Amino acid sequence: MRSGDARRAAVAAATCGFFLTALAACGNPRTGADHGAVPRPGGTEGTTRPGPAEPSRVPGVGDRLWQQVPVDTGQVVAVYGEQEDSPNSTLVLYEKRGATWDRTGSWPAHNGRQGWATDHHMDDERSPVGVFTLSDAGGILDDPGTRLPYLQDKEAFVSPFSWDESHWRDFDYVIAIDYNRLRGTPPFDPTRPEGEEKGGGIWLHLDHGNGTLGCVSVPEFAMEYLLRTLDPKQNPVVVMGDRANLQA
Repeated sequence: MRSGDARRAAVAAATCGFFLTALAACGNPRTGADHGAVPRPGGTEGTTRPGPAEPSRVPGVGDRLWQQVPVDTGQVVAVYGEQEDSPNSTLVLYEKRGATWDRTGSWPAHNGRQGWATDHHMDDERSPVGVFTLSDAGGILDDPGTRLPYLQDKEAFVSPFSWDESHWRDFDYVIAIDYNRLRGTPPFDPTRPEGEEKGGGIWLHLDHGNGTLGCVSVPEFAMEYLLRTLDPKQNPVVVMGDRANLQA
C-alpha cells in the first residue's frame, strides 16, 4: 500500500470506526460503520438574521443538559434533531451578549442516519446526545481563518477513492466534537478514552445530502462561518440531540 493510501485508511478507521473492507463512508446509505462515542460535559441556507434571545439559556435546552454547559461558555452550537429516529436536523449558533444568548447563524444539517442515542455505541449509526466541547479542527482545504487549532493535511483527510463520490469532499473542513477523544490532538487521532465500544470520531463536517454515521454535517459556507467565528477564548460547546431529549 502506498503511503498516501495508508494514511487515508488510517484516517478512515479513526474517524468513523470504519473498516475499509466494509467500504463505509460517513453517512453512505449502502454501508455500515461507526462515527461516534461518550459525552464529556464540558431550512434556510446561509446565515439567518439574529433571532430572539433567551436571558438565561439557549432555546429548547432543558435543565439536564444546560447544567452541563460550562458557566464560562460564550458560544453554543445547538443541533436540533427533528426526531429521535430522524437524520434531519438544524444547526444554530448562539453567542452570549451580556446576559442574553443571540442567534447568529442557522443552517440545515444532518445527523446519524438512524437518528440519536443517549448511550451511543459503535455501529449504531446514531449521533450521541449530549454537551461536548469543540477544540480542534482541520481538513483538506487551507485554514479559512479559524482561531481553533487547525491541521491541514491533504492526504490524511482524503476519503478513500473506493467511497461513493458524494463523500469525497466530506472532510474538506472538519471540527472535532470532543466525544470520547483526547482534546489537543488532530481530529483523526484514534485514541478512545472511554473504550473502542463507545465509538469515536464524531465531527462537524461538510454535508453530502443525507444522514451520517454519527457526525453532524452542514453546508460548506456554514463550516467556513463556524470556523471563522468559534473562539477558544469563548469555550465553545455543542449541545446536540433530538428535540425531545434536548428539552428533557
